[in-house]
Amino acid sequence: MSIDLDPTWLILSIIPAGIGFVLFKYGRKQDRLPHIAAGVAMMLYPYFATTVVSLVGVGVAICVALWYAVRLGW
Repeated sequence: MSIDLDPTWLILSIIPAGIGFVLFKYGRKQDRLPHIAAGVAMMLYPYFATTVVSLVGVGVAICVALWYAVRLGW
């Protein structure tokens, strides 16, 4: 098994993890479960995303799911 340390992927993986940390802290401060769950998901999924496309796609999907959850009144 080889590890591919693509610089683009490494830099892009820092962005959703940082956004996830901010969402998690905001969710804990405001006691908002959707933000906490989205924050944890955003911090963890870069470990499992193997390509840049999957990294961006899953990140967008999590953000859209959070937006819908908030719009539905969670």
